[in-house]
Amino acid sequence: MNTSRAVPSSAPSGTPQPAPRRTPWWAAAAGVAAVGAGVVLGELAAGLLSPSVSPVTAVGGAVIDAVPPGVKDWAISLFGTADKLALLGGMGLVIAALAALGGVLEWRRRFAGLAVIAIFGLVGVAAVLTRAEGSANAVPEPLLAAVLGMVLLRWLIRRLKDWSDADADADADADADPAAPAPAASAEATPAAGEPAKGPMGQPPARPARRRFLQSLAVTAAIAGVGGVLASTLRGAAAAVVELRGKLVLPGPASRAQPIPAGAELGLAGLDPLITPNKDFYRIDTALRVPLVDPHQWKLKVTGLVDHEVELDFDALLAKPLTERYITIACVSNEVGGELIGNARWLGWPVRELLAQAGPKPGADMVLSRSADGWTAGTPLEVLTDTRDALLAVGMNGEPLPLEHGFPVRLVVPGLYGYVSATKWVTELKVTRFADDVAYWTPRGWSERGPIKTSSRIDVPRAGRSVNAGTVDFGGVAWAQHRGIGKVEVRVNRGEWEQAELAPAISTDTWRQWKLSVPLGPGQYEVQVRATDLAGVPQVEERAPVAPSGATGYHTVTVDVKS
Repeated sequence: MNTSRAVPSSAPSGTPQPAPRRTPWWAAAAGVAAVGAGVVLGELAAGLLSPSVSPVTAVGGAVIDAVPPGVKDWAISLFGTADKLALLGGMGLVIAALAALGGVLEWRRRFAGLAVIAIFGLVGVAAVLTRAEGSANAVPEPLLAAVLGMVLLRWLIRRLKDWSDADADADADADADPAAPAPAASAEATPAAGEPAKGPMGQPPARPARRRFLQSLAVTAAIAGVGGVLASTLRGAAAAVVELRGKLVLPGPASRAQPIPAGAELGLAGLDPLITPNKDFYRIDTALRVPLVDPHQWKLKVTGLVDHEVELDFDALLAKPLTERYITIACVSNEVGGELIGNARWLGWPVRELLAQAGPKPGADMVLSRSADGWTAGTPLEVLTDTRDALLAVGMNGEPLPLEHGFPVRLVVPGLYGYVSATKWVTELKVTRFADDVAYWTPRGWSERGPIKTSSRIDVPRAGRSVNAGTVDFGGVAWAQHRGIGKVEVRVNRGEWEQAELAPAISTDTWRQWKLSVPLGPGQYEVQVRATDLAGVPQVEERAPVAPSGATGYHTVTVDVKS
């Protein structure tokens, strides 16, 4: 039976005619708006989390690295100093084209357009990870951008389908058999000759659905616009500071770092490097947005219980005889076996020399350091005035501090957890008393002084990994800053402790690598490590959480040995 309806060759004048089908164009517009809002979110997140690199700049940098030298030369000859602006413009066109394609694909087949945006996100992650200035903080940026783009695109396509369905219903009504009896209607509900049929509230049926789609599209465009203004402001400020940092040439140290002893790096596969690269260095702070501090405007004031206050600017700091040292710093939130710890070569001026100029008064026992964003840390005065290498650091691993790690100046203090010492973007040192002032974390339940506890970690093999039977190489790091590590021991299945090979130390202020080869047959093994400092005091075995003064306990891993 043929159920198709014949379409009259000429419809009565009062019959609505099918509207032109522009749905693919609207789907393309939805894709551009959704992806645009996502890209803007990624840039905004970069301004907050990682000003040194963003998804767009990372992808652009990867493109620059990938193109042949001849193409770069051609671009420079064609665009001159506007070559990077031209690249960004070209990237924008490509992104818009692919976003439009994603919108059309999502209209035609569910999840097809979302897959295009997901690929966008993965490309952004890969680009971020290839950048030298990239860090773990930058990885969520392209993922956030992709997720928002996918959510908005799905929302817009649903609205567009509602509109399309309403259009289809209106067309079906228009194509109905004109000879069929019309339903009874009041005089008010009956349209005049030549007028289209009315829906609720006297509107054509498709009009509310169309309005909802256009409103949703406008909201998405507004999100992109407002976010773009904010992101542009943040990225512009970040770009200016990044440019200043890039032009900064640090002076050489008056006192060079200790030479790294032969054999200090054991070369065991899977072991963290002895010197942590800047991009891999952990970042823990309370800054929702990385402070952007112009080094030309930076000043450090020493105030409080001092004979006279001192003010120092960046040029004056760089003119001081600087000290270079390898120092391992750690976060108090580092769990047993955790990775919130890193070792770097720092360049700075000893804090004790600055405090000596100010002259702390009798009775003072604490220095309250303040960050550009208002965060504070309370450090024992004696720690900043003894012989240890507590530094006003300006350099990290041979370059100016990364923005995320305190550019232009931060504190680095051996032997204390960061929450009481490692103030980034530092702007003030207030000499005071623990009885009179409290720092940010103290009223939140953390201890006042925060000395680092002796600890050790198993890096190789990782927990839960399978290894082949035979001789199994275990390795890791141990630390007891400003006391030094004396020995590291390992035990299997709670048996006897066996002393591991300990790599030579750079200094008592740095971690040391260790390794031990153990013959193991097939089976599952529990392996533990403990360290002892140079004074003969072993690390605490009893498990304790990170609060209020740092975690304790032996790092324990389970290893499956296969035949």
